[in-house]
Amino acid sequence: MKNGFLCAVAALLLLSACGPKDGTYSLHVLSTNDVHGSWFDSTYVGGGTRGSLMAVQYYADSVRAAVGSDHVLLLDAGDCLQGDNAAYYYNYVDTLSEHLYVRLAAWMKYDAVAVGNHDIETGHGVYDRVAAQLKRRGIAFLAGNALKVGSDKPYFPAYTVLRRGGLKVLVLGYTNANMKAWLDERIWSGMDFVSLLPKVQEDVDRLTARLHPQVVVVAVHSGTGKGDGSILESQGLDLFKSLRGVDLLLCSHDHRPFVAQSDSLCLINSGSHARNLGHGCVTLEIKGGKVVSRHLEAGLIPVRKDKADPKMRAAFAADFAAVKAFTLRDVGVLTVDLRTRDAYAGMSPYIDLVHTVQLLSSGAQVSFAAPLTYNGRVAAGTLLYNDMFTIYPFENQLCRIRMSGREIRNYLEYSYDQWIRDPRDGGHIFRIVPRDDPRTGQRRWSFTARSYNFDSAGGLNYTVDVTQPFGSRVQITSLAGGSPFSEEAEYSVAVTSYRANGGGGLLLNGAGLDSETVAARTEARFPEIRELVYDFVQKNGVIGPELFSDPAVLGRWRFVPEALCARALRADMDLLF
Repeated sequence: MKNGFLCAVAALLLLSACGPKDGTYSLHVLSTNDVHGSWFDSTYVGGGTRGSLMAVQYYADSVRAAVGSDHVLLLDAGDCLQGDNAAYYYNYVDTLSEHLYVRLAAWMKYDAVAVGNHDIETGHGVYDRVAAQLKRRGIAFLAGNALKVGSDKPYFPAYTVLRRGGLKVLVLGYTNANMKAWLDERIWSGMDFVSLLPKVQEDVDRLTARLHPQVVVVAVHSGTGKGDGSILESQGLDLFKSLRGVDLLLCSHDHRPFVAQSDSLCLINSGSHARNLGHGCVTLEIKGGKVVSRHLEAGLIPVRKDKADPKMRAAFAADFAAVKAFTLRDVGVLTVDLRTRDAYAGMSPYIDLVHTVQLLSSGAQVSFAAPLTYNGRVAAGTLLYNDMFTIYPFENQLCRIRMSGREIRNYLEYSYDQWIRDPRDGGHIFRIVPRDDPRTGQRRWSFTARSYNFDSAGGLNYTVDVTQPFGSRVQITSLAGGSPFSEEAEYSVAVTSYRANGGGGLLLNGAGLDSETVAARTEARFPEIRELVYDFVQKNGVIGPELFSDPAVLGRWRFVPEALCARALRADMDLLF
């Protein structure tokens, strides 16, 4: 009897090891990425609709109904925990409940989620909690290139093995390799981040040799990139050109909808904010226990924002109500409109406010800041906590560092060179080009560089002469209060934690300061800048230019020659907006 039982177990194990029976098999892989907290279909103000996970659910269930749930995987390639009021609320306000994202992912039957850089930005208290809760729900939170310090073992799981429709599927996940360039070490303490090349291929080779999967999917929180190996944060096409033994490669990070396909690999980047659902299909023919043919397809399913799943909306209605009540709290009164786009053309109430808060909160003499919302607007009138996310959408901390006057000027030279040019050479004062927007498919004018790196300075009086060459444009005449400015002197400077950790390259490429030097010159760290703005509003009750546009605090800067610049600025702003 005992021997018979052992023989039966052995037979079952042998059958399992032999793999699926002969036949044709199909696996549909659905993917999201860079959702950035777009979980609810309703906006918090005005009752509008938007792209959301609730609309993604409608399409995911439609595919499941069409082909059978056992033939579908749902994966996410990262940046799911930051970017919206709901994410903020469940990251930092309601920290006792099971995290809302975990409950949403479980409801939607996500199989695995890759860790994004903005997920790490939330801090250990958030992502460690989410990782543990996802694990309890049977959902892997993957980052195989985030290694424990001093070890080759990953901090998060590197892979998961799933069974679908008789197939064994290996899913590997990775986070962004450029993490250290953006985030303070305290946020990612205990980890080291390695390049996806050759890490992913090494892992694929090792795991496929041991696990013998029929399908291999790799999800990376890395941009599509150029495919020339030059961009550490965007290694998607680098992997696409070199990976072997992988069927589907899911990319992310750059918010760029993109699909590419070769005979042996498909790349899918669904864009961002639940506007599209990635869809890859792997069809296999198996004979004699071996895969004898393999067919791959890939594409994007546009997600209509009005297609939110009604059952899901109802199930999470109480969560939406809690977030809405929190973010619609009155926090003060604003006496002037704040438009983020005005910061591209010169001093503006919006960027004045950010500079003033950074200077007063840090005690620094100089502030560097850029518009972080491309075209946001906060109307004069009652300020809601919701407006804080338009004014400052990211969880960046404030830092105070020491810089010489020469380093400050060189920093500004580099910043403005990403932003402006001589309008006498081609007619444009901004570095803009017409191109197709991958998110909308429409042709529009846009900056060639990322506008969230267009830093101006508060606390100085200076001009930017657009007719001069790089290196000679910025002329600093004095500090805000009229004290002399010297390139040989040292000054205290307020910067974001993103800048202090190398984000945008302004400190390194402009001021010539590497990360070790910046760390040594860091004098103080302060809370998140959004919270500092909130504190400023709460303290004053009513805020306007008389409080945050004081020349004695901010100084003044302008583009010159003014007549030439005024015409060119109007023309280019009309093209952009």
